[in-house]
Amino acid sequence: QEMERSVETTLGKKGVNMANIVLHNIPTNDSWIRDYGPNFIVQDNGKVAVNDWGFDSWGRKYKWELDDLAGTVIAEESKLYYFKPGIVLEGGAIDVNGLGTCMTTETCILNPNRNGGIKRRAMEKFFKDYLGVSKILWLNGAVEGDDTDGHIDNLARFVNPSTIVCAVEEDEFDTNYSLLKNNYNRLKNTTDQNDNPLEIVSIPMPGYVGNRENRLPASYANFYIANKSVLVPVYNHPNDKRALAILESLFPDRKIIPIPCKTLIWG
Repeated sequence: QEMERSVETTLGKKGVNMANIVLHNIPTNDSWIRDYGPNFIVQDNGKVAVNDWGFDSWGRKYKWELDDLAGTVIAEESKLYYFKPGIVLEGGAIDVNGLGTCMTTETCILNPNRNGGIKRRAMEKFFKDYLGVSKILWLNGAVEGDDTDGHIDNLARFVNPSTIVCAVEEDEFDTNYSLLKNNYNRLKNTTDQNDNPLEIVSIPMPGYVGNRENRLPASYANFYIANKSVLVPVYNHPNDKRALAILESLFPDRKIIPIPCKTLIWG
C-alpha cells in the first residue's frame, strides 16, 4: 500500500489522470519484469494475445518462484487469451522487428541451464510458433558481468523494422572488445525476413562501470521504447552524450530521456 501511494503521488504530480491507471499488486522476487513478465502479441486475426513463458532466474541463479508466477498472474489479469509455450524464455533474450525477424543469442537461449540445453532447431520452432517470426538472427556471448548469459537487449536492438543498433567497444584492450566486434561483423551482412539488407548502426559502450571487484554489464543498448519516448540508461560517462545523440537520430518522433542506471544495475 505504501508503494501504491508513492506511485499515485508521483504520477499525480506529473499530471497523470489516475482514472486511466489500474495498479496491480503482484508479489515478486526481483524487479526485472521485462524478463519474467509475459509478452504481448498480435495474432493473424488482429486480436492481441499473451505468451506466458516460464522463468527460472536466468538458469536458476537466484530465487525465482514468485517471478515465474507473476508472469501468469499478469497474463490472467490482462483478460486476454494467453499461451503457455512450456519452456523458459526471458523477455530480454529476444528482440523483434515486428515484421517477422527476431534477434537472440546462442549463449543464453541454448544454454544447458535453461530448457536442458534445447537444440537450435527446436528453439527456432518455438520462436516461429509463438512469436510469428520467420527469420532468426543469432548472436553470441555475454558482456563482462552479465549474469543473464548474454541477453540480446544488452548487445543489439531493432530501432525500426530495417535498422539495428549494435553495441561496439572501441577500446581494443577491453575484455568486451572481441565479443562485440564479432557480433557487429555477424550483423553486417544479415538480411530481414524478406532477405532485404539490414542497416547496422554502431553505438559505443560506457567503458568499465562498477568497482574493483565487480564489473556491471552496462550498455546503452538496454533502452526502453515507450509510445512517445525512449528511456536510455546513462552512466556519467563521456560516451553518454554520443549514445544519446545516436538514438535521437534513430528515433526522430520520440523524446530521448536519459536515466542514470548505475544503481539500478547493481540491483
